[in-house]
Amino acid sequence: MKAKKEKKRIVLPETMDERVLEAAEQIIKEDLAEIILIGEEDIFINHETLKKATVINPKTSNLTNIYIDKMVELRKEKGLTKEEARRLLLEDYMYFSCMLVLDHKADGIVSGACHSSADTLRPALQLIKTKLDTKLVSSFFLMLVPNCSYGEEGTFLFADCGLIQDPTSEELAEIALASNETFRELIEKTPYIAMLSHSTKGSAHHKEVEKVIEATKLVKATNSQVHIDGELQLDAAIIPEIAAMKAPNSEVAGKANVLIFPNLDSGNIGYKLVERLAHAKAYGPLTQGMKYPVNDLSRGCSVDDIVGVIVITAVQAQK
Repeated sequence: MKAKKEKKRIVLPETMDERVLEAAEQIIKEDLAEIILIGEEDIFINHETLKKATVINPKTSNLTNIYIDKMVELRKEKGLTKEEARRLLLEDYMYFSCMLVLDHKADGIVSGACHSSADTLRPALQLIKTKLDTKLVSSFFLMLVPNCSYGEEGTFLFADCGLIQDPTSEELAEIALASNETFRELIEKTPYIAMLSHSTKGSAHHKEVEKVIEATKLVKATNSQVHIDGELQLDAAIIPEIAAMKAPNSEVAGKANVLIFPNLDSGNIGYKLVERLAHAKAYGPLTQGMKYPVNDLSRGCSVDDIVGVIVITAVQAQK
């Protein structure tokens, strides 16, 4: 497995959640990553395997005072005081986790099993921030659909399904470009990107359709090597027979494996429909565009879901 080739240090701040501890044990047993747990040392009591993990208690760690000063410096423009920094580090373990990554003592973070996406991503956006060449942090789901011949043998990347509410054409283009790189990194296959709409090639006219068409043009102008087309309805994007009728001249229609949704409503509904009705595995919402990988979990996630996201985070960190 790719994660084993270059093991990375992944922080899990939600040690109060039994699912997270069970997932950590599985990762350790399969030797997929080095695990750092933020919390009390007594988590070992019922989890013998976790003795192989690194456990950091912010209340007793000698790193806490160092990170207080660093946080104050990082957030000085926002007027963060030492007292506020101390409170955040001791009460919200995402802040401590972000500081570990910035201090190069960890390579990535997985959280969100018992916290909202906002609580998971806010500290990362405040402290870790975006890559130097990236304008936007967006999210994606890696969808694994059983018994499916569409996409990359049932594997799809869906974006953005968890972060950008109503993206502009420019933001849709950024999401598509980021998703192109993410698919190459994680799946190691050629991305074929469909810019989804309720219209295919002019079958409907609306400002929302125009937004998708403009985003497609922006991507092509930015990188002519990207395999992208839009606007495409979902059936034209993934089903060859429908594509032959609706978009016969498209290099993407009928074989899309990256689906870019026009807004958060459609993306969120879309991934949950596929997850529940097609019994797909949905890993995410994962982030792209962050300087270091920080990934969110659905609060309804299973242990296997958490394991999958940890592995994906470790592979992202290799890049």
